[in-house]
Amino acid sequence: MERIESSLIRIVLDGRGSRLYMPGETLAGSYYVDNIGGDDIQSLECSVLWYTTGKGSEDFGVHRFWRYDIEKGDWIDPRRPGRFAAVLPNTPLSYPGIIVKIHWIVRVRVFLSNGLDIVEDLPFRLGKIHDARRLS
Repeated sequence: MERIESSLIRIVLDGRGSRLYMPGETLAGSYYVDNIGGDDIQSLECSVLWYTTGKGSEDFGVHRFWRYDIEKGDWIDPRRPGRFAAVLPNTPLSYPGIIVKIHWIVRVRVFLSNGLDIVEDLPFRLGKIHDARRLS
């Protein structure tokens, strides 16, 4: 499936000037799908997940996942914002390491009836681990 990355999806977190969250806090927000007709959408996924980058094999984990599918009778109206909320776990914390980094994101993915999908990621930080490069 071919993926389109664009500004057709907008993700907004509730009431925060910062994207820093602590374990046990609730991450909540809305997503908006712009300039896509309701008949063009086959399904929609929203997830809160983490992934690693750096040396070695990359890893990821899905903390929360929601899927809405027209064929299963779910109602998807791109004119109305979708909502999500998840209580954040204790681990893994965001980590800006030298060898490995841990990233947290909210991801919204829209699958279109023409076989394409559109994805948007919004990064946030879980926990306060200082950047190892700035400690010296």
